[in-house]
This record gives sequence, structure tokens and C-alpha cells, in this order.
Amino acid sequence: MWRCGVSSLKPNCYFHCKRNYLSLSKSNLTKHPITKYSNYSSLTMTTITESDVGILCFISNLPGFRGILKQRYSDFIVNEVDTEGNVVHLTSLDAPPEEGETKISDQLNKNYASEIEKFRSLACEIDVDQLEAFINQITSGSEEDISPIVLSPDSDKSHRTAMHNFFKENLRFLVTDTVDGPDSSSKCIRVRLNSGNKNKGRNSNKRKRGDRPYDSRGSSHWPAHLGNFLRFHLFKENKDTQEALGLIGKMLGIQPRSFGFAGTKDKRSVSTQRVTVFKQYASRLAALNDRLIGIKVGDFCYVKDDLLLGQLLGNRFTIVLRGVVADSEDTIQASAESLGRHGFINYFGLQRFGSGSIPTHHIGATLLRGEWKAAASTILDPREGERNIISKAREYYKQTGDIDGTLKQLPRHLVAERAMLQCLKKSPGNYLQALKAIPRTLRMMYVHSYQSYLWNHAASVRVQKYGSSEVVLGDLVYSKGDDAEKTEVVPPEHEDNSLEDAYDCGQLDEISGKDLPLEKNNLVKVITASDISTGNYNIEDVVLPMPGSRIIYPMNEVADVYHDMAKKDGISLTESVHNIKEFSITSMTGSYRRVFQKPIDFRWDLLSYTDGNLALSETDIDKIAKTKPVNPVKEENPTNGTEGEEPFNHLEQLESFEDEKKFSTDDNEVEVSREAEHPQVHSPPDLNSLEPQKALKLAFTLPASCYATMAIRELLKTSTSVAFHKTLNQ
Repeated sequence: MWRCGVSSLKPNCYFHCKRNYLSLSKSNLTKHPITKYSNYSSLTMTTITESDVGILCFISNLPGFRGILKQRYSDFIVNEVDTEGNVVHLTSLDAPPEEGETKISDQLNKNYASEIEKFRSLACEIDVDQLEAFINQITSGSEEDISPIVLSPDSDKSHRTAMHNFFKENLRFLVTDTVDGPDSSSKCIRVRLNSGNKNKGRNSNKRKRGDRPYDSRGSSHWPAHLGNFLRFHLFKENKDTQEALGLIGKMLGIQPRSFGFAGTKDKRSVSTQRVTVFKQYASRLAALNDRLIGIKVGDFCYVKDDLLLGQLLGNRFTIVLRGVVADSEDTIQASAESLGRHGFINYFGLQRFGSGSIPTHHIGATLLRGEWKAAASTILDPREGERNIISKAREYYKQTGDIDGTLKQLPRHLVAERAMLQCLKKSPGNYLQALKAIPRTLRMMYVHSYQSYLWNHAASVRVQKYGSSEVVLGDLVYSKGDDAEKTEVVPPEHEDNSLEDAYDCGQLDEISGKDLPLEKNNLVKVITASDISTGNYNIEDVVLPMPGSRIIYPMNEVADVYHDMAKKDGISLTESVHNIKEFSITSMTGSYRRVFQKPIDFRWDLLSYTDGNLALSETDIDKIAKTKPVNPVKEENPTNGTEGEEPFNHLEQLESFEDEKKFSTDDNEVEVSREAEHPQVHSPPDLNSLEPQKALKLAFTLPASCYATMAIRELLKTSTSVAFHKTLNQ
């Protein structure tokens, strides 16, 4: 039975911090540990901790307790909340019947004599014979690998276009592209079996090395009654969004940029989200379900427009903390109810700052100073804690400068490094150009990370100096009603896209670089004495800025944190030392972020279990399997679970929040190098024991820019690092 997270306790106006990190007088602000790692030139860390990036405080002074986060992927379930407030679930794997699409089996069973005759009017006899033999090989169900055919050289572009159109109109189970001919003046048309179609050749889906990608422009004969985009629900386990769509794209033979999505989801989780793809039939995607591992697609419909980053209200989380140990159940209950009533400090989580030994905000500071060579070296140089194959490749480049040799060794998922090296090969010594060669959403992440670094520290000072229960003079708030003193400001920073850290991300494409639709402007004002006396604003209205050219700072001591820390890093927030706009805070508009966040529609329950291998939450696939057998995404024995129907509409509660992109891939959080900062208050239970153990199951919704791990941190009073929670499993 779920319990609502509303406490009968009186609101706690105190706040709790693990240390007295700083004195708040301006004169000694930069002398204390809160800015300990600001001087990056002498930075020699292998990993970062929460305190390094300003995550210092808690709202409540309740004791923490022990609990393991993400012991299983199904312990962290994420369901997107769309712009209408609906929680996105995978409910069906079947494709709807569609007009204008011929079934693959019908295509392969018919006689193609008439089509061959039509082709004869366009092509020479050699090509006609070649095509006829090719079709016969396909329709005969040959067990041999079906290789593409290349037609005769053709220097007439209009004729090649007519040939392409012939295949699109008459032989839709085949696809064509253009390859170089035997001489510089000619081209050849290559014909192959559409990779999305099933056939009996056991190797038919293998791609030859060096093959060019299929044409992804979509059919020029797409049925007029269908929308140009197929929208579907993507269910995935232990895969980030780009990786999952990359696999689907390869199987369909289309480019990654054909897909659109509102936000990336946690990798180490089970998640469901909406995706659009340009001019693809539902039956093609549905046919992939039997071949996909860790991925399912369904709930298909055709729509007019594609999805863009940021087009979501938030995410619904179902989280299980296993191996819970506390002084008493009352401790757990008090903490859960406090989280529901008071919420948590809306920090940017550790994953915002990367999983490598060089944090992303360090690189961001270097870019803001205009130190292009230093920034490039920081990204490319060897670093601690990486896999041996990566370390060897980095060391090889540092010692030899051999770009070709390095590219052969460097894994393809290191997108930033590969893009830079390929640019440096063409333009040696042009480090700025090399940095610009990194996909835009990835390179902008470095600067956004530095903004987040400043914001976290400012939020900690706000809590330490003024508490977490009341607005104070000089606070910034989102204005209400017809307040005459409000100040118009820009909408949230749209470039703040959701990505993994730069060092362990999946295959990235400019898919994430699309322009976002403009939102209505949020209005921000400075709290005055009159506001305090009238009580029009409360602590939930308080915001802090992400630095930029069109924001205002609080009119109290919190503003000093931004400028003092930036100055210590050699950065001005009001003037730029270079004219490269994308690496300049003064060229960014800036945005605002709520300091305190309450979980929406918060529920919790304390469970008992004996088998740690059994799931304690039902995934969407588990629910489908109850009514219709499906091939499981994983080998896991589902339980009936105790979860009731999740709420389906959060629009009223979410639409007032700034619709920022959620930047969260919790699997990539950094390890904790100073675990002494996170006390082990309880001895871990034996995870292999059959003795009953406790688990705390939580369900709540957060706006898209918020981190669920920060809510868990407030509950447990321990680090949210993946490495830290792995130690609890040992």
C-alpha cells in the first residue's frame, strides 16, 4: 500500500550541513573550503565529490539511514511526462494497420515480371538481367548472404533520379543510393535489400564494412493522409537514449538525425519516453522488437511534427532503495514524510560534472578564459581511472602526435576526442577550430557545467546564510499576478541540453542541436520589505540565476559567491576576454532555477523481501506480459509488485516550473575519493542471505531539470555517487 508523502510533523525551519564549510562574510568567502578547488591550475584530483561542486547542505536535520540505490536496473524506473501532463508508458508492441503500405511477405511472394519490363525501358540489358537475378535470389529464400548490386555507370543525374524513383514506386522492398563510378565523371546506382525487411538469409542484416549509410531523406511517395513523422514509445534498459536510437537507426538503415526526442533518460535504469522518426512505417519498427536486446518500441501513431529537446514537463520516477537499515521504522517514516513535505535542495547532481578525472566544469572554465590549446590538451591528454585501451591511445598521441595512429586505437564512443583529432589532422595547431568540431551539444556542455558549478555553490550559501524556510530581503522569486515591480527576463537556457559526460557518452549526432520552441517568458523580481510584510511569496518561489547577460543577481550576499568564485578562476561574468560567443557567458542569455523543489504526487512504501534477485517494481514490459506474452528485455523473474496505477496527469502541478532539459545519466557519476565525508551509520546486511530485508519504494514526479538523485540524497544523507552505492553491495 502506497503512503502519501505528507507529514503531520511541523515544518522544520532548520537546515543541516555536514560541515561548517564557510564563513559568510565577503572578506573571507574565498578562503574557505567552498572554493577549495576553484584554482584549476593546481587541480590534481582523480575524482570529484559532492562538496567539490557545491553540493553541501540538506534541508532537514533528520538522521540519514542506509539504502542501496540502483542495485538492479528495475530499481530505477523513469517514465517521461509529456507536455500535456501524461505519464508515458509502453502499453502495446503491435503496429496499427496502415493504408498505403504493402506487407513484406506480400512483396516477396508476388511475381515481378511487369516491374522488370518497366525497368527495361530505363536500363540496359545487363542491368535488367542483374536486377532480375537479384530479385529471384531474394524471393527464393536463399540461405546465402544477399549482397548489393551495382548498376552500370551513369553520368546523367536526371536519369539517375528517374532510376531512384522507379525503385521507390515499384520495388519498395529495395533501397538505392549513389556510389562513385569507375571514373571521376560518372556515378553508379547501388541496389540492396531494405535492411528493415525480414528475409530468410541468415546473414542478410549484416552490414559490410565501408558501406555508405542508406538514404534517410524519406520516400517522395509517402502517403498524403499520414503525418510525416511516426511517433512511438521507446522502452530501454541500461542504455542511454542516443545509444538505443543508434541501434534502431542502423537496423532501419537511417541516420540518427531522423529521430527526435524530448530528453535523454538515465542509462542505469529502465525508462520509457516518446520518440519521433521521419517517414517510417510502424510495421518496420514493430518488426525490430524480436531482434532488439534491452529495447522495445510500441504505441505507434503518425503525427505532423517531430519532437524537439525540451518538449516535456518532467519525469515520473519509481525508485527502490534496497538493503535499508535504520535505527527504527520511525526514522524511515519521518525522513520520507519530510521529503514529501519540505522537498530537497535543487542541486545539479554529480553526473552534471562528468565521470572522468577531469571534471567538465574545469574544461568549461578554460574555455571561458579563451585558453584554446589548454582546453584541447585537457580533453585529449591521459587521465587517471580510464580503461587501459583508452589510456594507451591517449598516451600514444601525447608521445607521438600521430593522429591517424591514435584514431585507430581510440574507441568510437569518445566523440569529442575523435572529432578534435580529425580536425587537427586537417588544420594542425588550430585548437579553436578543433574545439568547434565537437558536436555542439557536447561542446556547450562544458560551459553549462561551469554555470552549474557556480549555481550549486550559490544555492549552498543561500541555505547556510538564510535557511530554507522563508524568503529574505534581496531574494529573487518568480513573480505572481499583477505585481507592478516585476522584471521581465528571458526564458530558461534552451542550449542546456541533456547529455552524458563527455568521456563516456554514446554515439552522438547533431540530433540534439535542434532549436527549441520559445516558451512564455518567466518574470523574476527582487524581494522587498513590502513583499515580506504582505507574505505574497514563500520559499518555493525563490530562484537563483544561471549566469548570463540577461539575468539579474540577488540583492544580498548570495550574489557575491558568483563573482568571487569566477574571479578566482580568472573569469569575468560581465566582460569577455575573447570574441567567441559560444564560449562566453556574456554572450549567453542565462536562466533561472528554483532553489528548492518538492516531489510531486509523492508516494512511498516500506517493503520486505528475501530474494535480492527479484524485482520489486513492475516495468512496462512486465505489465504487457501479464496480458500478452512478449520476449523479455532481460532475464529477470518479474513479480506481481505492489505498485498501483501511477497518476496520469501532472499538468497543473508541473506547468508552473521552468521547462529546462533534464541533464541526467546517473550511471556515469564519479567515484568518491574521500568516503570519510559520508558516514557509514549502519553495517550492511548480507545481500545473499534469505533473512528478510527492508526496501523503501518511492514514486514521485519532478520537473525536467531536476535530479532524482538529489531527492534520494536528502533522504539518506549520504553520497549519490555510483561508486559509493557499489560499495554497499559488497
